[in-house]
Amino acid sequence: MREETLLRRQAMQDFDEAFRTEHGVFCGIDEAGRGPLAGDVYAAAVILPEHCDIQGLDDSKKISEARREKLFEEIQKKAVCWCIATASVAEIEKYNILKAALLAMKRAVEGLAQQPEYALVDGNKLPELSVPAETLVKGDAKSASVAAASVLAKVARDRYMAEQAKLYPNYAFEKHKGYGTEEHRKLLLQYGACPIHRPSFLKKIL
Repeated sequence: MREETLLRRQAMQDFDEAFRTEHGVFCGIDEAGRGPLAGDVYAAAVILPEHCDIQGLDDSKKISEARREKLFEEIQKKAVCWCIATASVAEIEKYNILKAALLAMKRAVEGLAQQPEYALVDGNKLPELSVPAETLVKGDAKSASVAAASVLAKVARDRYMAEQAKLYPNYAFEKHKGYGTEEHRKLLLQYGACPIHRPSFLKKIL
């Protein structure tokens, strides 16, 4: 398993080096929080330097919470620049979750201290950006830069939901991070929705 992880990490680094050679300085972009029933949607954009080796970097969904927390700090230290941005629950309700996620991605790129020459976006939908860009399905498992953005977005959103748990202690947000777990659904039926719930996501529950 360790050898497999090392090979995957090397493949992600090699992908970035080849992509950088073709497109110049680029940022990886990913989002977190499209699926939950509550909370803002987060996105991150990251520009990594050439030959950047971050041990343990992978798709955030494949990494433990403890490992993500450590990587969060390391990515921020080693990156050329990075930015985390959000779209609010109100914006999710106004535009729909996909458009809100793309808006968060746009804000993340605009917030970078250095604008890239190109952008690589996880998934199959492009946000409206001022730089050329392309999508990469499962990019967080193929590109180190996209994986780094995945980790930043995921950790930032999890921390945000832990803070929301203090404001709305009835919902156990610190455990499920707003996802529609059985416990979360039971608590929704017991207490009703709170201000950070996404009304359009609750129609089949409440």
